[in-house]
Amino acid sequence: MENFIQQLFAERVGGSKFGNDAILYKFEKIKKAKREALKNNPNLELIDLGVGEPDWMAEKEVVEVLYNQAKLRENRGYTDNGIWEFKDAAVHYMEKVYQVYGLNSVNEVNHGIGSKSILALLPLAFINPGDITIMTVPGYPVMGTMTKALGGEVVNLPLLAENNYLPNLDSLTLEQRRKAKLLYINYPNNPTGATATKEFFEKVVEFAQENKIIVVSDAAYAALTFDGERPLSFLSVKGAKDVGIEVHSLSKAFNMTGWRLAFVCGNEWVIKGFATVKDNNDSGQFAAIQMAGVYCLQHSEITEKTALKYSRRHTLLVNALKHIGFSVSKPKASFYLYVGIPKRTKNGRRFISAEDFSDFLIREKLISTVPWDDAGAYIRLSVTFDAKDEVEEEKLIAEIVRRFDEVGFIFE
Repeated sequence: MENFIQQLFAERVGGSKFGNDAILYKFEKIKKAKREALKNNPNLELIDLGVGEPDWMAEKEVVEVLYNQAKLRENRGYTDNGIWEFKDAAVHYMEKVYQVYGLNSVNEVNHGIGSKSILALLPLAFINPGDITIMTVPGYPVMGTMTKALGGEVVNLPLLAENNYLPNLDSLTLEQRRKAKLLYINYPNNPTGATATKEFFEKVVEFAQENKIIVVSDAAYAALTFDGERPLSFLSVKGAKDVGIEVHSLSKAFNMTGWRLAFVCGNEWVIKGFATVKDNNDSGQFAAIQMAGVYCLQHSEITEKTALKYSRRHTLLVNALKHIGFSVSKPKASFYLYVGIPKRTKNGRRFISAEDFSDFLIREKLISTVPWDDAGAYIRLSVTFDAKDEVEEEKLIAEIVRRFDEVGFIFE
């Protein structure tokens, strides 16, 4: 009997081709390659440099707050658009860490069940068929994916090394500017690790004002800075709140990926639109988790301690890759390293793309990475690999060097 259900899937998820194993998204391909590599190399340990989430647990004090708050009867119900304690804590956090003053916790802050949820819901408030969302690539695609699902269009701006991985807003046509409603920026950036400057944010504000476009600043990694780089918020720039909002995640900054908690702050009208859409899509995050989030936002030293670990690991990994022959520099923020791929191996194996190189690494050397071919052939490495102390970190980096040296990469 023909599976009629397969014929009913919406085109936005593949239509009648949904479920065809030949059509695999990037991260599904990586998972499949991991499984096959582990099966074929049972005696070799997998080194996962592709995972995009912290290796540490949330602080024990944070877990204790969750435990105690979960026992309270008054926390059992829906929270809808969030509890006031969390919103107030977000306002104070923005003041302390980013020197963003004047946010109103009543009208200019809301929570989300993770930043992914916020980015997915925002287009529902603004995108009609034919409207444009401007995205940067390579990057986190959620807002663009939802824009297309709503019948909108996505214009991608490449992030290139020659422009310090900042988008060239001047490259947009007059027609694209006219139809655009949303501009997505993400700094510190995933996957490049690049940081933005105040001057760039000022240009973004001017661009948004001139073209009447809403700016969505994804600041998931904004507090994870090191080597003299200070956390910088888009909202700290004059006029930013008039044109946009910023999304902050507790996942990366406080090692709480699975807890699913974030907040969005900024322009009152955008926040109101988000809250309206959110009301129809979820009933709020568990109050006990939000109260644990309050503790985190009041203890930014947790993030500072975490950033020191990432900085140390970046130094180790960058030095190792330079030894092998890669051209790479240590970023000033985030836990990502963006690396151009080699041309071939010493025995003549050529790489036609980042995906090809990444697939080679996982299958031949059991080293997992994330490929990006959007603006050149690069792989993303993450320093969130599993290592309990500095001794294990150094051993793991040494093992990476050993496996790479076995291959011998040619870069010209």
